[in-house]
Amino acid sequence: MSAQAALIAATRALQAAGIEGAAGDARALLAVAMEVPRDRLTLHLGDDLGAAAVARFDKMVARRMAREPVAKIIGRRAFWGRSFEVTADVLDPRPETECLIAEALRGPAPARLLDLGTGSGIIAVTLLAEWPEARGVATDISAAALAVAERNAGRHGVGARLDLCLTDWFAQVTGVFDLIVSNPPYIAADEMPGLSAEVRDHDPEGALTDGGDGISAYRAIASGAGAHLCPDGRIALEIGWQQGAQVRDILIRAGFAEVGVLPDLDGRDRVIIGRWPVDIG
Repeated sequence: MSAQAALIAATRALQAAGIEGAAGDARALLAVAMEVPRDRLTLHLGDDLGAAAVARFDKMVARRMAREPVAKIIGRRAFWGRSFEVTADVLDPRPETECLIAEALRGPAPARLLDLGTGSGIIAVTLLAEWPEARGVATDISAAALAVAERNAGRHGVGARLDLCLTDWFAQVTGVFDLIVSNPPYIAADEMPGLSAEVRDHDPEGALTDGGDGISAYRAIASGAGAHLCPDGRIALEIGWQQGAQVRDILIRAGFAEVGVLPDLDGRDRVIIGRWPVDIG
């Protein structure tokens, strides 16, 4: 079978299974099966697939038909121009999280940053890669997630500047920071059944939901952030698109100033920012 024929057959199978973006998914999987760069796949579509490549491709297509995300199948996700390892132990990064990166980068480069609930490490690693003089701490309650973050930090050359901490929010965090960032679990428990199977069945539940109203993480972060921010330090948090007003109020009540709600590319609330006042009492 030629690669072109295999691609057509796989695209049709994914379409029949109701997979959105079937053609793109099939191309991504075929490139991995053939061990060629995705942007060079077109040059290899006339090649014959060996038995090993056919077996790899068929297995991956079957996993995608079962609603496993492409990133979890191939083990990596593109984010802010870099490739990050993702596994079953971490959240599959969403494009919306790049809005958090963009907002953080609009401010001054911090000497130290803190990423709470780092998962795969995409936020901390990306920011440290963009700010070569900065140092960071990344936390998570999952040792398996921290192992992924450590590998991603090494992959992108920031491992020497990133300390990993196994902790529940601030419990084991010491020192103060110029910037705190987080993409915490913000899906309410009653919203979980409505998620796509790709998310609900393949991302860690604890990375998606707090098991309650979806707001408890922000309460915990807001209550502890002031003690770990330098005067005039910044905070930037990803939020669910309907949570802007609630999380803004939480930060204001915690003492933050200049609290704002920023949209994603679709115009929906996505990032909360704030500043820790210099003259806080």
